[in-house]
Amino acid sequence: MTENTTELKRSLGLVDATMIVAGSMIGSGIFIVSASMSRAVGSAGYLLLLWIITGVITVMAALSYGELAGMMPKAGGQFVYIQRAFGNLISFLYGWTVFTVIQTGVIAAVAVAFANYTSIFFPELNGQLISVASGSFVITWKQILAIGSILLLTYSNTRGVRNGKMIQLVFTSTKLFALFALIVLGIAMAFKSDTLMMNFKHAWDASTTTVNEDGSISIKHLAGFALIGAMGSTIINSLFSADAWNNVTFIAGEIKDPKKNIPRSLFLGTLLVTVLYLLANVAYLALLPLQGNPGGHNAFSQGIQFATGSGFWHSAKDDRIGAAAASMIFGNVALFIMAGLIMISTFGCNNGLILSGARVYYAMAKEKLFLKKAGTLNQNSVPSFALWIQCLWASALCLSGTYSDLVNYSTFASMIFYIVTIAGLFMLRKKEPDAERPYKAFGYPFIPALYILSALAICIILIIYDGRNTGFGLICVFLGFPVYYLTKKRQSKN
Repeated sequence: MTENTTELKRSLGLVDATMIVAGSMIGSGIFIVSASMSRAVGSAGYLLLLWIITGVITVMAALSYGELAGMMPKAGGQFVYIQRAFGNLISFLYGWTVFTVIQTGVIAAVAVAFANYTSIFFPELNGQLISVASGSFVITWKQILAIGSILLLTYSNTRGVRNGKMIQLVFTSTKLFALFALIVLGIAMAFKSDTLMMNFKHAWDASTTTVNEDGSISIKHLAGFALIGAMGSTIINSLFSADAWNNVTFIAGEIKDPKKNIPRSLFLGTLLVTVLYLLANVAYLALLPLQGNPGGHNAFSQGIQFATGSGFWHSAKDDRIGAAAASMIFGNVALFIMAGLIMISTFGCNNGLILSGARVYYAMAKEKLFLKKAGTLNQNSVPSFALWIQCLWASALCLSGTYSDLVNYSTFASMIFYIVTIAGLFMLRKKEPDAERPYKAFGYPFIPALYILSALAICIILIIYDGRNTGFGLICVFLGFPVYYLTKKRQSKN
């Protein structure tokens, strides 16, 4: 494909930018993770509280990012903000982590979710394609489909930003409408039953529920530090569901009037999704009892904790709270309705992630911190090489682990750099007090500081209670140090 030096074209308006924020956030998580969260905290009150905290944290971060976006309306977004505040090393570590785990890990996780729900329509996808070393390494048809979806969306985005824009608009509008319909119908049914009232009868009696090897369940009541630990470790699920809102900053070079439209889209998109997520969980609680039986033969008896949307519960990886809730409205056909909805949702979500992620590597290459060719544009004025290199690594990650592993790796690493970026807001206020700031962070310095403290607390809890996955995320970050110095050494020789 012919390369040229054309600049990125500003062709995305406020609606497009808001759709990218909302579309990148809404993937599969809202239809899945409330089941595992309810097993962790065991009460309706704490379940909703976790989603409220997630929403507040996300909106606080978006409000803080607005100032940085207005100051630096350039392609690369968060990478550019960190570089200006802290220099090349820290910004490289961010870009390196985006490439190795944050962006590509989320793309892989969402693609795997897309394939999992496609297999409901095509059960043949559950079969194995390759099994090596007595099954220690397996490649399934679902993994091949996940990779295929990434390849297709990457190719579409190399054809120009207009293609990505149209896919994002259509798929995001569709899933927003469908999610809104589920909420309205679910809450409407609450007036015909006492399920919601029963769920709130003991709203603040927290407990954790685990399934034993013989299929029985063990319930352990939670209080004090045990409750804080359970909430802190399970909130990563809702944070993952609300993540990727910052992707719109990566494509700042293609947004019209970015100094105004990026801060507005960040606030509007995160607020919209926060409200929808909270209402979706209210709808779940209106349709299903929170506590359930893993051996239940229908959605109501399984409850939210063991929801599958089918006849029996398999394991945590089969959580299908969206399908179970929909079955209370539409009956047995609900599993297929929700599967179709989640396919639409995840496909549209990955389009936004793929479109925006490549712009980080493009910005890095311009600063000589990534492969030189990633800083070039094709005849469609998009960084096609950066798109394809992202595609290759995300495809490899589809073969590397489960959906939950990918979620934990990427979300923890992402949280670290959200903290760094918002700390950069304080740094730039001190270093550049007279710099142009078309938008100033709402509630500064209290809201940005509160975000940093909240995010730090969650990260510390995750390190204590989920050392394996958080350790992997930290290793990915620290591997960036030798890579950076090797890169600088090579440049000095050249």
